[in-house]
Amino acid sequence: MLFQPPLPPKYSALTEEEMGQAILERKRVLGSRLVILGHHYQQDEVIRFADFTGDSLKLSQIGAQQKDAEFIVFCGVHFMAESADILTDDRVKVILPDLSAGCSMADMADIEQVEEAWDFLTDTCPEPCPELRRARRDCGVTVIPITYVNSAASIKAFCGGHGGACCTSSNARKVLEWAFTQGDKVMFLPDQHLGRNTAYAMGIPLDRMVIYDPKLPHGGLSAPIRTPSASAGPKPDRRNVRDAKVILWKGHCSVHGLFTEAQCDEIRRLDPECKILVHPECKWEVVQKADLAGSTEFIIRTVREAPPGSKWAIGTEIHLINRLVHEHPEQSIRSLAGIQCLCTTMYRIDMKHLLWTLDELVAGRVVNQIQVDPQTKRLALVALQRMLANVNPQPVAVK
Repeated sequence: MLFQPPLPPKYSALTEEEMGQAILERKRVLGSRLVILGHHYQQDEVIRFADFTGDSLKLSQIGAQQKDAEFIVFCGVHFMAESADILTDDRVKVILPDLSAGCSMADMADIEQVEEAWDFLTDTCPEPCPELRRARRDCGVTVIPITYVNSAASIKAFCGGHGGACCTSSNARKVLEWAFTQGDKVMFLPDQHLGRNTAYAMGIPLDRMVIYDPKLPHGGLSAPIRTPSASAGPKPDRRNVRDAKVILWKGHCSVHGLFTEAQCDEIRRLDPECKILVHPECKWEVVQKADLAGSTEFIIRTVREAPPGSKWAIGTEIHLINRLVHEHPEQSIRSLAGIQCLCTTMYRIDMKHLLWTLDELVAGRVVNQIQVDPQTKRLALVALQRMLANVNPQPVAVK
């Protein structure tokens, strides 16, 4: 996590109304030179100043399409700002209002760990059959690395440089289908739950998936692994890795990991008419008990298209749920959990940090600029372009 220095004391002395008026004034002064992007999980006091709202990749693409923009202030987390820097021209400066706004899931896979895992997996797994090798016209690495866009730029670049691609929660299945035309195994980073839920929906059984734990020697594949389908799974060894179709990185979202089977059972008991709608970053057991599972955009669209009187228990970040409650009073909407499922790192971006950022820009100073080095940017863009070429026929603004 990057360190965010304390703000000058004057910002703590301002009221919310004073900060709001000042932010609007700074936006007026900067005009079309400034674009503020707000992620769906951002708190309302900040997102009301956003020019665009959406998920991480959508916002980065929107930012890249703003031809007059000199500054993009990304009210999200660090990897999102990196993605915006990857997709925008070098003349555009991408800014994160609070440098400590990271992502615990993205931090669960660093580049040194991934490189070590890659060495182990490519050494362990046999080369593909001659037919596959001829079709691919290369020496035949069987493992294709796929990373969720909720990952560091270095991980995206690794995948781009090793024949892999990025994916989002909405296109993960299409990307995995593409990956299996390139090799016979997938290493899925960094969220094990999205990888497991997607592969299972494709018909890949749970016993053809193994978990790589970067904190253990050889990923822990010499020790017993518990699987979601049984209390104790097989004892994986090198042959087990060879038999696997999907190698799941042991990472997870701290927010979506808070939703449980017991919460689903309680909803069913309290109100059998209530539908359970969850994000695929939730655990496999939760997704199996839900009525519907899909990306953030899928969740929003499902609720918007539902008839009045619909009842929903939603498994995702609380700020988005509260926004849906406010926007759809004709429906009954609640969190699946009885606790506040909050993205605490994104919560660090508040009005004070947003105002400070804009004050500095008006004064001619760029603070908290997020920059991806040229080599990492080039390879990360390869991974993003592979995803878009295979699952999205619409052109997007990339360099």
